Amino acid sequence: MLRKLSIALASVSLLAGLTACGSSEASNDADAPLKVAVNPVPHGDILKYVKDNLASKVGLKLDIVTFDDYQQPNTVLKEKQVTANYFQHVPFMQEFEKKSGTKLAFVAPVHLEPLGVYSKKVKSLQAVPQGATVAVPNDPANEGRSLKLLADNGLLTLKPGASTSATEKDIASNPKGLKFKPLKAAQLPRSLDDVELSVINGNYALEANLAPNKDALAAEKAEGNPYANGVVTLPENKDDPRVKKLVDLLRGPEVKKFVQDKYKGSVLIAS
Repeated sequence: MLRKLSIALASVSLLAGLTACGSSEASNDADAPLKVAVNPVPHGDILKYVKDNLASKVGLKLDIVTFDDYQQPNTVLKEKQVTANYFQHVPFMQEFEKKSGTKLAFVAPVHLEPLGVYSKKVKSLQAVPQGATVAVPNDPANEGRSLKLLADNGLLTLKPGASTSATEKDIASNPKGLKFKPLKAAQLPRSLDDVELSVINGNYALEANLAPNKDALAAEKAEGNPYANGVVTLPENKDDPRVKKLVDLLRGPEVKKFVQDKYKGSVLIAS
């Protein structure tokens, strides 16, 4: 009897989980809410500001779906459970396209979350010891981005022509003998107790109360940076009027002021 009850409860739980995840496609009706997948910070915060303060003025309804990782927002977009997402930069999108065989459309850049080098063990990059361990994001686009940031700040050099997906094999010189520890991006703030340096994506730094403009030993600059996060959709939805309205609002003066006031230089508006 107990075994039958356990099986029944497990079946109910599985059904509830499938219902919660949702398998139905997002509506392409111009009057339906635009369903957008985001990471919570800062994307979710920015989109909530748009939903609460700006969207109704242009007749736009928004349905915000939040994910804590970098994989699910593209997966649900591929499966058409959402019409757009707002969490990624072009190099990351291109890596997803390559792996999944799915074509996506980057509609417009919105903001840059500067990648930063953080440490609890050294006060400057000059003080990094020989053989130090550096935690870096384990997805190809952001790993290459991390290596470029370290190279730009004199900790290593990359081979000529190294791409945005550079790996350790593209390192030309590593005078301090740095050792690299690839981790999921969300785990990087927690790695600070275990490594000398951690190269942390801006959104996860903010969630961990780290400000790139104040706490990072080095951080990316906005000028000429290819890593601006923007609105992404499927090619057939690129001209969806709801997507266009959202992009116009996200790139408008109200959002610019909101970002500047709230993040005080830790999130930068894309040009």
